[in-house]
Amino acid sequence: MIAAAWAGWMLDSFDFAMLLFLLPHLGGVFHAGLPAMTLIVTATGLAKVVGTIGWGFAADRFGRKLVFMAAVLWFSCAAGLSGLAWSYASFMAFRVLFGLGFGGEWTVSVSLLMETVPAAVRPHASGLMVTGYEIGYMVAAATFHLLFPVLGWRWMFAIGAVPALLTIFIRKNIAESPDWLRDRQQHARRRAREAFEINPAAVQAWLFSGALNFLLWSVQVLYPTLLITVQHIDASRTYPFLIAYSIGSLSGKPLCGYVASRIGERRTIVAFLCAVIPLTVLYTLVSSVWLLTLGAISMGLFASGLFGILPHYQAQRFSVKGRATGVGISYAMTGASSVAPYAIARLAPSLGLSEAMAMFIAGSAAVVIAIALWNTTRWMPGATSTDEANDAQRPTTHGPDAHARA
Repeated sequence: MIAAAWAGWMLDSFDFAMLLFLLPHLGGVFHAGLPAMTLIVTATGLAKVVGTIGWGFAADRFGRKLVFMAAVLWFSCAAGLSGLAWSYASFMAFRVLFGLGFGGEWTVSVSLLMETVPAAVRPHASGLMVTGYEIGYMVAAATFHLLFPVLGWRWMFAIGAVPALLTIFIRKNIAESPDWLRDRQQHARRRAREAFEINPAAVQAWLFSGALNFLLWSVQVLYPTLLITVQHIDASRTYPFLIAYSIGSLSGKPLCGYVASRIGERRTIVAFLCAVIPLTVLYTLVSSVWLLTLGAISMGLFASGLFGILPHYQAQRFSVKGRATGVGISYAMTGASSVAPYAIARLAPSLGLSEAMAMFIAGSAAVVIAIALWNTTRWMPGATSTDEANDAQRPTTHGPDAHARA
C-alpha cells in the first residue's frame, strides 16, 4: 500500500511540477502575462476544493480502493489532454479537470494508507509516502531539462498520462481498507451523519492544511520563474537549483516524520518553521550561486519537509466513518491556498518578485505556527502514542475508533 500511495503522489507531482517549469514558456505560447499564467495554477487549485470533497465523500460511501483507482485514472487523462490545448482557455479548462482529480489521489490514498499500516509506524509511513512528491519533482526537472528542448511542451504533458497504468497495480495488489470494511458493517446507518462531524480537531486539520499549503505554494510555484526572470539564469541551467530543493525536501520529509515520532508533532512543526523564516533570505534575496543553492536545499528540508507529517496529522483528527471526507476537506483547503502565487504575481511589479515571495513565505510560516500551537488533542479520535497527543501525555484509548488503534 505504501508503494501505491507513494507512486500515485510521485506521478501526481510530476505533472504539476512540469506545469511550474513550463509557465514562462507557456506564457509566450498563449500570449499571457505572469498574472494570467498564475491564474491557471490558482484555478487548478480551486478545482481541488470541489474534487477533494467529492472524492472523499465517495471514498467514505463506496470504499477507498475503487475511488483511488478512479482518481488516478481521472487526473492521468486530464494531464494528457493538457498537451492538446489550442488556446489559453482550452488549457485552463484541461487544468481545471486535472485539479478535480489531483486532490482525489491524495485524499483517498492518505485514508487508505493510514488505515492499513500499523499505528506505531504511521508517522514514518506518512513521511515515506510524501517523498514521492520529490521524486516526481526531480523526474519532471530532469525530463524538462533533457526532453523539452527536443520534443516541445506538448509531449511534456503527454507523458503525464502514464500514471493511468497505476490503476492496474492497484486493482491487482491493493486490498480494501480493513477499517472501512469493519466500520461499514458496524456503523452503516450512522456513517452519513457522522462523516460531517465538526469539532476543534477537524477545524485545526482544515486550517493547518490550508496554511501549510499556502506556505508551499508561496515557496514553490514561482521559484523557477524567480530563477529565470530575477536571477537571470537560463531555463536550461535552473536544473541544479531545482534538484537541490528536491534533495532537501526528500531528506526533510522522513526526517520530519522521525523527529515527530520522538518529540511530538507540535514541537516538530514549530522547530521546522522557526528555521524557515530566516532561511527565506537565502532562498529569495541573495544572488550568489552558492548561497542560492544552500537556500534551495534548506527551504526544501524545512518548509517542504514538514509535509512528511501532514497525512498523519490530518488522518488522526477524524474517525474512520468520516476520515476520507474529513481529509478531503483538509486537502480542499490546499486548493483555496492556491491564491498565493496569483497574489505574489500581482504584487511583484510594485514590490519585486523576490520581496513578494519572501513576505508571503515568512508570513505564512508564522500563521502555521499559530495554528499548530492550538491544543485540540481531546477531540482527536484517531490519535496514537506517537502523534501530537503525545505532547499532552494523553491516553490513546479515547474516541469512537480507538479499538482500531490499539
